[in-house]
Amino acid sequence: MTLRTRLRSIFAAPEEMDLTTGDIGWPLLVLSLPIVVTNLFQTAYNLADTFWLGQYGTGALAAISFAFPLVFLVISLGMGVSVAGSVLVAQHTGADERRQAEYAASQTMTFALLVSGLLGIVGYFLVEELLGLLGASASVLPMATRYMEVVLLGMPFMFGFFVFVALMRGYGDTVTPMLVMFGSVVLNIAIDPFLIFGWTVVENAPLVGTVAFPEMGIEGAAVATVFSRSLALLVGLWIMLRGGRGVRIHLRDMVPDLSYLRRLATIGLPASIEGTGRALSMNLLLVIVALFPETVVAAYGIGTRVFSVVFLPAIAVARGVETMTGQNVGAGEPARAERATTLAATVLFGVLTAAGVVIWVAAAPIADLFTTDPAVVDSAAQFLRYVALSFGFIGIMRAYTGSFRGAGETLTAAAISVLMLGVIRFPIAWFAAPILGPSGIWVAFAVSNVLGALIAYAWYRRGTWREGDASTAVPVDTEASMGGD
Repeated sequence: MTLRTRLRSIFAAPEEMDLTTGDIGWPLLVLSLPIVVTNLFQTAYNLADTFWLGQYGTGALAAISFAFPLVFLVISLGMGVSVAGSVLVAQHTGADERRQAEYAASQTMTFALLVSGLLGIVGYFLVEELLGLLGASASVLPMATRYMEVVLLGMPFMFGFFVFVALMRGYGDTVTPMLVMFGSVVLNIAIDPFLIFGWTVVENAPLVGTVAFPEMGIEGAAVATVFSRSLALLVGLWIMLRGGRGVRIHLRDMVPDLSYLRRLATIGLPASIEGTGRALSMNLLLVIVALFPETVVAAYGIGTRVFSVVFLPAIAVARGVETMTGQNVGAGEPARAERATTLAATVLFGVLTAAGVVIWVAAAPIADLFTTDPAVVDSAAQFLRYVALSFGFIGIMRAYTGSFRGAGETLTAAAISVLMLGVIRFPIAWFAAPILGPSGIWVAFAVSNVLGALIAYAWYRRGTWREGDASTAVPVDTEASMGGD
């Protein structure tokens, strides 16, 4: 394959690339590269908020340090629906079952919107109490609450777009979500400063003094994110309803099917447990972080935002492995799925270790990008240096858990995540923080990263994932319930 042909294949339609035969490395790269870019755009939402709110004040920066983990928790509770839909679409696509893939996608979108709407409503009425439980101080709590209230009301739009990305990925199309995300992120970054700081016309009479945008502070960042994501979801729904690229959904297939909900829950519940475990870990760690001054809380927020950028390759390749494993298990080629996973784990370890060395060296200048407070910079730089050299192990763990999910072994992926975060990271931080101060929390991150990789590798070598999960199979009579094409 020539270089020109390879470059063109990145933007080829998914049906033009067979993930179940031929080369392994290039298809995995073609799947993963757009996901890296998509996740980079996704992270740009958070980074834009972190940057502008850092200029707005340390209090606002501390507030989103509490808000972001709580947003992640709410999304994680419904994450299983999107993971189940992605796995089902991938396995049906690999087995050349187009109608079943379309039905899975349609039902997934329906229940995703319903579940996220319910979670948003419940969360809206409990958000202040939840933030208080996490240890938000009296000065931070009102700002964090206002931010979360806007986000929770927009949860169906935000979560709906995540599901669009997951369904297209399961089919093998990672480019289309990347392009939609790009437009959404550009819009968000463009309106973020205007909504946060406000904008009053000071020239060009007779408009002098006219308030074009009111100063909304932290609420403005939330409004910008929800508005941008809402437009992205509408575009995503239009793409899937047209069916010109990627998996197609049908309105007739979107009528809630409770029997199919049970199938989604069987696969998706462990994935929700995994995501919720990650989110609970972040939130429980905040309880420990909140015992320290506001500068440490802000540093924790900066550090986790930086990690979200560094880990983009790991998350993206894991999603690519998930799709390749799903399609190859569906096609009866588990050995090919294993080769792809091993390759991904090896490459990610090398790439993220190199990135960790760079972060270790440049920790202070990186932290300085987000705040003008020297105390916050010092604390954030210390956080980054403690964790940076363990980055490669995150890549190993992500590759193997991605393969577990693709094979339908979502419970195994969840168990590994819970062990890493709940049994290793949180207890270490809990006992070490009173002795070592904030350094005890940073040490907990590094140790759990290494042990999580070792656990994932050992579990994967047992080979229990090879047979896949029988619960992902669609019974023959389901075709009748789809109503034909």
